[in-house]
Amino acid sequence: MIAPQLSFDELGTPLPEVTFVVVDLETTGGSHERDGITEVGAVKVRGGERLGELGTLVDPGRGVPPNVVALTGITTAMVSRAPRLESVLPSVLEFLSGAVFVAHNAPFDAGFLRSACERHGMVWPRPPVLCTARLARAALTRDELRSVSLGSLSRYFGTRTQPNHRALSDARATVEVLHHLLERIGNLGVQSLEELLALTREASAHRPTQRQRRQRHLAESVPSAPGVYLFRGPREEVLYVGTSGDLRRRVRNYFTAGEKRRRIRDMVALAERVDTVVCAHALEAGVRELRLLAAHKPKYNRRSRNPGRVWWVAATEEAFPRLSVVAAPKEGALGPFPSQKAATAAVDTLLDAVPLRRCTQRIPARSPSGTPCMVSELGRCGAPCAGFQSREEYAPLVGRWRDLVAGRRDHELSSLVSAVDELAARERFEEAAGDRDRLVGLIGALERRQTLAELAAQPEVVGARPDGRGGWELAVIRYGRLAAADVARRGVRPMPVVEAMRASAQTVLPGDGPLAGAPPEEVRLLYRWLTTGGTRLVYCDSWAEPAFGAARWAGWAARAREGTAAGRAALEALVR
Repeated sequence: MIAPQLSFDELGTPLPEVTFVVVDLETTGGSHERDGITEVGAVKVRGGERLGELGTLVDPGRGVPPNVVALTGITTAMVSRAPRLESVLPSVLEFLSGAVFVAHNAPFDAGFLRSACERHGMVWPRPPVLCTARLARAALTRDELRSVSLGSLSRYFGTRTQPNHRALSDARATVEVLHHLLERIGNLGVQSLEELLALTREASAHRPTQRQRRQRHLAESVPSAPGVYLFRGPREEVLYVGTSGDLRRRVRNYFTAGEKRRRIRDMVALAERVDTVVCAHALEAGVRELRLLAAHKPKYNRRSRNPGRVWWVAATEEAFPRLSVVAAPKEGALGPFPSQKAATAAVDTLLDAVPLRRCTQRIPARSPSGTPCMVSELGRCGAPCAGFQSREEYAPLVGRWRDLVAGRRDHELSSLVSAVDELAARERFEEAAGDRDRLVGLIGALERRQTLAELAAQPEVVGARPDGRGGWELAVIRYGRLAAADVARRGVRPMPVVEAMRASAQTVLPGDGPLAGAPPEEVRLLYRWLTTGGTRLVYCDSWAEPAFGAARWAGWAARAREGTAAGRAALEALVR
């Protein structure tokens, strides 16, 4: 795994799945108790897509003051024939149903609608409320923008709709501002609705500390380019390593009120300098970040607690080999596993399909004289310890294990799936669920090993990915390591750039183990880049994945995971 991540349950509601209703009201004054609403504008959006709009004038039941007429252009004559608020309010509440209420200076707009519900005997639905003014103060420094008024933000972001103190136009402008701010706070690691609301609450109560403000000069020389940044302490030690598509913007965010992580604020207070490594593109930045984390083990990176620590399952080297969980990869080993527990679970599942011995005693090649155990009595071991199984009879079992790991056969996976189905058919659902989950883990480990090992075995692979601007991001990969990276921008012929990269790329010699000595995290990052995002292979000798590999069972594993998630959700609903 590239980095430890929270589960979806822990993350909360992903922002692309959240429905926002952006509201703007025009009123006769600033008091929701004494003044009335003259116009309502609302826009519903989700995942960047506009789902609907609502806009209407409202008769406030009183005259519109001259200063308000001058500001909004809404006159008493215009609203005198408009519907009254009690007939408009149900439509507004229905439009808000199930959504997050968003407004610029949200307490003002929410306060007017809440008071209106109280006066007219309707229930205010108490939706989550997001204020774009507070969000802007969390996402932007005062050096960038001193005022967070809607007009200032619209000009700063260059929105297509400019606010004009009419409800629907202002709501449309706020939608564009909201989307720009959500892009900004993505750099702060905010990915869910819960994190977003927490950020705005904290921004309203906090400001950057004096130490944070004094440290802002550290970002002055940081370039606006993709790459890696390193915060260094008073003894030149690396405190923190990160990566970004825009180094300057990301580093500046550490000195704003939006940064609420206590350990990061402590890190910023200690920092004396920010070094940067400008990279050709995000892939190079990601690889350099991994290497820097492994080299420096910075104390403020959570990923530095056990950098690169993975586990493998390998056959021991003895007359009657058994499966052992090891930290150092051996040739033909299965892995990598993120934890020793996951590796041990895989061993237990494997031994249900391949009856290698489970005991840890060392069995002599000749004349073994041990006593058969209960596992043998259950028919799950041939008892070589007691001489009931010769080396010649035992060897094919080791061959089956090696063929399964290498992707030359998958009969064992088929039998394990059938066993799960049989348990379910006999209504032993709890036992079936446990075996299913362990089998899903084993399939994932086998697929991971087989795909990564095939890439790590390649002397050279050259990939080209569209950069979204008419150019190409290029990478030379040798034995599972990034050997060179560059870009061919729009209008530049890519092949001369590729040939120059190949000629100057780092020489990589293959090492030992399933991944030819390459770090698993780096191989996985490179594999993902090569197989997603429209990447094309420019050069490759003979990269192929095994025909009988675990990838054939990926669909079954995905359906099993979906079933697990659905069952967990149903149980949680029952408990609630």
